Amino acid sequence: MKAVGICGSDVHYLKTLRCAHFVVEEPMVIGHECAGIVEEIGSEVTHLVPGDRVALEPGISCWRCSYCKQGSYNLCPEMKFFATPPVHGSLANQVVHPADLCFKLPEDITLEEGAMCEPLSVGVHACRRANVGPETNVLIMGAGPIGLVALLAARAFGAPRVVIVDVDEFRLSVAKDLGASETVKVSTNEEDVAGEVELIKKAMGESVDITLDCAGFNKTMTTALNATRPGGKVCLVGMGHNEMTVPLTPAAAREVDVVGVFRYKNTWPLCIEFLRSGKIDVKPLITHRFGFSQKEVEDAFETSARGGSAIKVMFNL
Repeated sequence: MKAVGICGSDVHYLKTLRCAHFVVEEPMVIGHECAGIVEEIGSEVTHLVPGDRVALEPGISCWRCSYCKQGSYNLCPEMKFFATPPVHGSLANQVVHPADLCFKLPEDITLEEGAMCEPLSVGVHACRRANVGPETNVLIMGAGPIGLVALLAARAFGAPRVVIVDVDEFRLSVAKDLGASETVKVSTNEEDVAGEVELIKKAMGESVDITLDCAGFNKTMTTALNATRPGGKVCLVGMGHNEMTVPLTPAAAREVDVVGVFRYKNTWPLCIEFLRSGKIDVKPLITHRFGFSQKEVEDAFETSARGGSAIKVMFNL
């Protein structure tokens, strides 16, 4: 391993020992956004050699169940995923991983960028699920790390206008620098939804065809459902609230489709191509770097958990 990023789920496991219905019951190595250098290969591996720089897709599916056979391997019930209990993650000096989940990096892509293919994959998969393209105006709820990679992905998929919404001024300024058409600062107060929907529509200037909710709270989902045009799509990406009370009936009456995402599938080659071609630049998202000592690991997780100016915290091993 050479580069490992910290994800919100890693911080969640560290602080609460659980994430959704996954519970840590015994010591577990965390980390799943990673890239490294091949040290050894199995006897039947043909596409890699020792010394190759690779980005790792962190989920090993069974390839036998009906989901895997249909291509939806991200939904495999037997999935073994880095740092999802009880499977150890990749914040370690070495890991053993299937060769077909190790993707060779072109020479001009850094290992840090390789590690960023994992969060970027979430944005890419969301854009695919919602059918983002050159004729769809996209609204993004939340300008955290996933909201920002969703913005980069939506732009790369050709979305002509992308408006992003958040409660934090700093994150909105980062989003603007990364190519958001407009930003809208909102409150955490649910009573403000109606007024904020009008502000969003004004910022978009046209109809909101697709909304990607990268926060996943009552308020963000309510805003998403109300702001999206009749016949549009809302894609729920973030998992802020486990249960929500949202105005689904009025949205259904306007034929607004709601789709969910779980991780990603078949995204690494496209992510690497976006980085290679320059269509996407993830480097500005990496705001803090740490080494791999006990103290630096602790400091890195504190930095990530604090938020503030930290977007993506990266370990260099």
